[in-house]
Order: sequence, then C-alpha cells, then structure tokens
Amino acid sequence: MSEELDAREIATALLAGVGALLRRVRQVRVEGELAMPERVALSHLDRIGPTTSAELARQEQITAQAMGATLGGLRARGLVERGADPRDGRRVLLALTDAGRQALADKRSSRTEQVAQALADGFTPRELEQLAVAAPLLDRLAQRI
Repeated sequence: MSEELDAREIATALLAGVGALLRRVRQVRVEGELAMPERVALSHLDRIGPTTSAELARQEQITAQAMGATLGGLRARGLVERGADPRDGRRVLLALTDAGRQALADKRSSRTEQVAQALADGFTPRELEQLAVAAPLLDRLAQRI
C-alpha cells in the first residue's frame, strides 16, 4: 500500500467516525435541554453579540419567521432579551442574557458528561489512553484543513 492510499483510508475512517460521533451527540437530547435551533441562535448571539433577528436568520439560512419563532421561545424563557439599537432606535437588537449564557455553558457541560459517561462505561484503560493521544492530533488535523 502506498502512503497516499493509507492517508486516504485514514481520512475516510476519521471522517466517518467523527461524523458519527457528532451526529449522535447532537441527536441524544436531555430533558429540558435546548433544541438545535435554540442552541444555534444562542451560540451566534454569544459569538457575535447583539444583532437583529433578520441577521440571525440570514446567517443560519432560514426564514425570518422560523428564526422569530425560535427567538420568541428563547425570550419567553429569559434566555434572550430585546433592546433598542443605540445607533438606530427604530431597530430592535437581540442579546444573550446571563441565563442564556448559562444555558449554553450547561449544554456544553452536558455534552462533555455524555461523552465521558460513554467512555467510562464502554472503553478499556488502554483504549482510553489511545483516545487521549488521538484528541490533540484531531485538533491539530482540524487546524491544518
């Protein structure tokens, strides 16, 4: 086998494995946890700061109505708040509340716990060592793409 073929086989296996892991982590939902559209909206607000509903919809490539429904639910739960744009009082900006930031942190923590539990329940100490060695390599691979 040539080096190129080996690299392609490894790439195929990595993409399949990492893709399956991500899909599964996203599919398994904990009661009371944020739904995917809610998580996405909160994550965007966390990253970019206050913005309009229309801008969030554009970034997510969904309709303004769909984003409005998601944001309405987040506002009702106190995770997002509305405020006037300081540069244009006619525009309404949406911003993450402290409770919204906490909900995101909790979500990230619950995912970590979910994966940690699966590791603890289904892997040998040797396999855990292998995964510990692979983790920084996967991060380095992500940086090189």
